[in-house]
Parts: sequence; structure tokens; C-alpha cells
Amino acid sequence: MLPMPDAPKVVGFKQSLRAIRDGRAAVVYLADDAADKVRSPIVALCKDNGLAVTAVAAMDELGQACGIDIAASVAVVLTPQE
Repeated sequence: MLPMPDAPKVVGFKQSLRAIRDGRAAVVYLADDAADKVRSPIVALCKDNGLAVTAVAAMDELGQACGIDIAASVAVVLTPQE
């Protein structure tokens, strides 16, 4: 199973997009089998913000790693808040 840091995170396209835009993303996980309409904007925004994208083989695996019972296309570990 994918090791997921024990830190605050957001799961899902809209929340992840917002976290990346707001500069709150530390690590971005993106499922290889996510739809292109999800993958493209996330990859582009990460590139614009200098963030690496960590590929995950399947949405089911990412959802499980995040501790949810459904598949997840993208998840973001948030930067620590001071």
C-alpha cells in the first residue's frame, strides 16, 4: 500500500486544486487512471507552482491510502501551518 504521511490532507479534485492554487500543497498525489480532465489541470498547476506530482497506480489505491472507502483521483498533503 502507498505510504501516506500522517499530516493534514485534502482529497478530491476541487479541494486539491484550491490547495495548490493557495500555495498550501506540500505533496501532490495523482492516480494514473484518473480521467484526463482531472489530470491535465492538476499537472499544469503543479508545473506552474514548481510542485512535483507523485504518481499512484490506481484511484482505488490512493483512496485507500487516504483512509476513505472510495477511489480518489488526487490528494494533497498540506504544508504545516504555523
